[in-house]
Amino acid sequence: MASRILNSQLTNSIKRAGVRFETTAAKSSFQAERDAVKHHAADSATTWKKISIYVVVPALIATGVNTYNLYEEHQEHQKHHPKEWVKYPYINFRARDYFWGKESFFFNPKVNLSAVDDE
Repeated sequence: MASRILNSQLTNSIKRAGVRFETTAAKSSFQAERDAVKHHAADSATTWKKISIYVVVPALIATGVNTYNLYEEHQEHQKHHPKEWVKYPYINFRARDYFWGKESFFFNPKVNLSAVDDE
């Protein structure tokens, strides 16, 4: 507790010492430089905001539509040409079954070969 109070008093005295020796000429040139940076940043920010709204958002929408159409074509193709499974001896190898059965916890019958069919 005492160290915290001493630390805050020391910090405040250092801050005051820096303000005490500051000149008005340095302060005004520094402030002018900061204002110039803020003005430049405001122009750049509006430019990037316009780019984000009028270029990136439509590009993302177009990409999403294209991806959806390609996905639908792929699903239609998969209906006509179903995947044929090759039962290699190392696929679905289990030293012992899980306590809930032969399938893993992340089993998906649409994309995974069933371990029950191996019997």
